[in-house]
Amino acid sequence: MPEGPEIRREADRLAKVLVDERLEDVSFGLPRLVQYESRLAGCTVSAIDTRGKALLTRFDNGLTLYSHNQLYGRWYVCQRDGYPDTGRSLRVALHTATHSALLYSASDIEVLDEDELAQQPFLRRAGPDLLSEDLSAKAVAERLRGSRFRRRALQALYLDQSFIAGVGNYLRSEILFHARVAPGASPQKLDDTAIARLGRSTMIIGRRAYRTAGITNPPSRVRALKAQGYKRADYRFAVFAREDRPCYRCGSLIRRTTASSRRLYWCPVCQAP
Repeated sequence: MPEGPEIRREADRLAKVLVDERLEDVSFGLPRLVQYESRLAGCTVSAIDTRGKALLTRFDNGLTLYSHNQLYGRWYVCQRDGYPDTGRSLRVALHTATHSALLYSASDIEVLDEDELAQQPFLRRAGPDLLSEDLSAKAVAERLRGSRFRRRALQALYLDQSFIAGVGNYLRSEILFHARVAPGASPQKLDDTAIARLGRSTMIIGRRAYRTAGITNPPSRVRALKAQGYKRADYRFAVFAREDRPCYRCGSLIRRTTASSRRLYWCPVCQAP
């Protein structure tokens, strides 16, 4: 499933062709949404933003298209009416005079007014966005210390979208490794130094993944691995998907476990309990 950085990059790509543009035609592949086609055709896209893994396309008539890609959803951007060659099911088509923005395979899609948007279930429970300009390492640390979250195991907490919206499975492993904390630890058992380190790591890894299209290794390591002939799949992560391979810090073999029904990777030395 795409995580917050991927959805934000997708929003950036859509914004380049949609924001401040008039929609000449709108169509939906879900019968329950067809009623909105005439209400959105002729509107101008005023903004595209994200909340975690949800993408919000806002129109100048006060309506917002809420979409969540879940596992299989994917947006395509192409020249007007230049549909991609895909066997996916088309769910949303937004056409300007020059471009088409097409959402395939997603099913969690709604058109909402401002009041409905405020009550949307995912958005109501979502915590601060990982990539929000308002989020800081200090704010993350304060949430970790708060009564709502401090007793939770980090390996579960970092998949809870009410904690930080936009963190998913690969980011969880990478953030905890970068912070040198054990996945099974809870914030209440960490000292102030570890909490502060975890706050910084959350911000560093999240923003790095956004800038680099999902690469969480530091740039110096990436350059060194590229020089040795490694492909993207081999230099992308520090621990995620690196089971039984040596830790870049200490040389110990990376381990894999399952937490919250999702795979998690960690170093038993760098992240010792």
